[in-house]
Parts: sequence; C-alpha cells; structure tokens
Amino acid sequence: MKEIESEIKTSLQACRRLLDFLEEGAWMTLVEISQALMDCFEKGGSVFACGNGGSATQAAHFAAELVGRYNKMDKRSLPAFALGENSAIVTALSNDYTFSDVFARQLEGLGKQGDCLIALSTSGNSENVLRACRVAKKKGMRVFAFTGRGGGQVAQLCEALLMFPENDTPRIQEAHLIALHTICQLIERKLLSQERQTSAAAARGERS
Repeated sequence: MKEIESEIKTSLQACRRLLDFLEEGAWMTLVEISQALMDCFEKGGSVFACGNGGSATQAAHFAAELVGRYNKMDKRSLPAFALGENSAIVTALSNDYTFSDVFARQLEGLGKQGDCLIALSTSGNSENVLRACRVAKKKGMRVFAFTGRGGGQVAQLCEALLMFPENDTPRIQEAHLIALHTICQLIERKLLSQERQTSAAAARGERS
C-alpha cells in the first residue's frame, strides 16, 4: 500500500511542478500562441494540429474545441483540423509513401501562407512532425511546438516553443492538455468579446 501511495504522490508532485512552470512564466507563451491563432482566424486562415499516439488525440481534441465550443459559450465555428484524423488519408500516405510523410503531405495540399500549425511531440524529434513543420515553414505558415524537456529538433523549426522540463511522457501530455485548454479559453473569450462589441455597435446604429 505504501508503494502505491508513494507512486501516486510522485505523479502528483510532477504535475504540480509543471503547473508551477506554467504559472511562473511559461504562460506568456500561451498568450503569444493564442494571439497568433486569433490573428490567423481573423484573416481567414486555418489552424492545423498534429502529433502521434496520445499527442494525436490531443490534436484532435484541440481542433474539436475550436470547431465546436470550449466552455459552454456559443461562438462561431473556427477552421481547425487535426491531421491524424482521416484514417483513409493516413493509411494511404503511409502505404504509398512513408509514415514520415503523413502530416507533411497533407499540408502540401491544404496549408497556405498565414495558416498556423500546432506541432505536438513529447520528444520534439518525431520525424513526421518535423517534416510537417518544414513544409509549413516553406508555405509561409506559422509554426508552434509543444514538447518535453530539451525541445528536441522541433525547437529549431518553430516560431514559439512551449517546452515543459519533464522526461516522463504521460506528465508531458497532461501538461500539454492543460496548455491547449488554456489556449482554447483565451481564444474563446477574445472572440466572444469581439462579437459582443460588434453586436453592441450594431445595436447603437439601429437606435440612431
């Protein structure tokens, strides 16, 4: 029983350290990324997200929050796409090319200048994520990466890096989810504020 208790405490302590890391300064990177994504949406751009395994599901979850709603607040649907979700595309590209091209090939056809890519990789060295970042940069997209300790190779390919100082993959992914949720919240609040200002201005115009 003591071993189980110790293991649970160790996990919780690691989570607290990563939350402290966010609170002590990394939150500024969240603000920077959120602003960049809002600028992208306001200019008619799209946001793409990619990752492998748990990071793939987080990319899909992130896109779903943007297309739908994050916190019970109705907003307009935003053009966000997870590059690992279309099984026909992923398996065809893996079979006809290589798995390393499953994200990059999609961006070659879908991405455009001014769009954004959210690259999720706990190691920062996933080859398919790295190739996606390179294609995105060539197309004039803005690239933002989420990693664990060190940042890996993706650190050299992104505009902003949210690097959590942790080696344990589950803890990194938990921190990534908190960060992605926070970004969704910031985007939603800003978008709703803009929509309310527009509605108020329209109402004043009707009364005049």
